[in-house]
Amino acid sequence: MSEPLRIGVLGAARISGASLIGPARATGHRVVAVAARDRSRAEAYAAEHGVERVAGSYAELIADPEVEVVYNPLANGLHGPWNLAALAAGKHVLSEKPSASNAEEAAEVREAAAKAGTVFMEAFHYLFHPVTRRLHEILGSGEIGELRHVEALVAIPAPPDTDPRWSLPLAGGALMDLGCYSLHALRMLAPWAGGAPRLVSARGEQRAGAPGVDEWLDADLAFPGGATGSARCHMAYDQLEMSCRIIGSRGEVLAPNFVLPHRDDRVVVRTGDGERTERLGTRSSYTYQLEAFADRVRGGAPLPLDADDAVTTMTLIDEAYRAAGFEPRPRTS
Repeated sequence: MSEPLRIGVLGAARISGASLIGPARATGHRVVAVAARDRSRAEAYAAEHGVERVAGSYAELIADPEVEVVYNPLANGLHGPWNLAALAAGKHVLSEKPSASNAEEAAEVREAAAKAGTVFMEAFHYLFHPVTRRLHEILGSGEIGELRHVEALVAIPAPPDTDPRWSLPLAGGALMDLGCYSLHALRMLAPWAGGAPRLVSARGEQRAGAPGVDEWLDADLAFPGGATGSARCHMAYDQLEMSCRIIGSRGEVLAPNFVLPHRDDRVVVRTGDGERTERLGTRSSYTYQLEAFADRVRGGAPLPLDADDAVTTMTLIDEAYRAAGFEPRPRTS
């Protein structure tokens, strides 16, 4: 193996245990530092997860010469500012999605990444798992015929009212937190659909007590080749559902949980010949993602995601918000 990455983590978010700490341990990379707004939280986090040391602030972590990769799992509204700061310091950045609060800020992140000459990637980990790769293979093989329609739903039970995902100043909302996966999954079908999809319409509903924040949002898309798409998200659903169903002229393929395939690794194929279920393995999509990111940083291997892709996704998110009667998220001042 090449030299381990030296990773610094911004914040003491719970998600980091599954999304970075565990994968780093599994793949032999080092988590050298963590910073949080509250130093005692950072110290408890470091002790729990075996992080080598605690930095006094986000800025101190980014300035640390031993940190070469910054992982940014902060609240959505803090992605843009701290991605910009990390890139300005010459660091590689793995940012939780979305990369910024709106398309204008995402474009600034892209410019900063180009200027830095470092690796910037939005953490759409699902794309690296064999479940999603198999969906694409089956569509590309012609087994289910020509693409006709795709449905992606990403929905979870409601977080507490105090959760930053319900905060407009922190760029919250169902589309930001969940729907970005639905839209991205549809965008990734462009090679089999005659090109990238365009937004046709969108509708959503505001969260009670959270002005300007969407509780759910549905977007309808159309591909140049004639196929249609439905990208749905719901942040106060009765259960967790993260499904992607691709319908072709001769059959269909379903991933019951394309976002968290380690929880359900099935791909179900239905054609005129019958139905079969393939299992693609419960190794974490985050582990596959970190391996691919490290291969890019250490060896220049290609990645399917970059700062251009992040701007395209953010532009589509802004369009969907406007079409559904919401404003795009404001930048965090």
